[in-house]
Amino acid sequence: MSEGERTNGVEQIENILSILPHRYPFLLVDRVLEVEERRIKAIKNVTFNEPFFEGHFPGFPVMPGVLIVEAIAQAGGCLLLAGVEDRHNKLAFFAGIDHCRFRRPVVPGDQLVLEVEVLHLRRTFARLHGLASVDGQVVCETDLMSTIVDKE
Repeated sequence: MSEGERTNGVEQIENILSILPHRYPFLLVDRVLEVEERRIKAIKNVTFNEPFFEGHFPGFPVMPGVLIVEAIAQAGGCLLLAGVEDRHNKLAFFAGIDHCRFRRPVVPGDQLVLEVEVLHLRRTFARLHGLASVDGQVVCETDLMSTIVDKE
């Protein structure tokens, strides 16, 4: 993503869609705020219309923790694949998780800020540190492993 690609919301979602294979209702990155070679900051706007709130939990909607981790992983996928020339022929697979902690619930109306940093990168494997926060408060922190594979 170039500097110009980060200025327009319409272009932004188109760029995210060109990098990630995910689509509604599983696309969990709405916008990338910052991207550097080894770091990304993105957001997921959490709305009451999210399909998972219907059953998690009726009368007390809470974003499932696994989806918070998935949002962090998708932001990491954006970071890893953005710099790959033939990214349309690649997929970033979630390969592992360590040290995952949840600190508070995420509810409708929250804006989830996703920050991911590359800790270790080889050609097809990465170790990432991810943090999700709402209003400056950490809601989830984890280390993730990811592998980049050819689509076949």
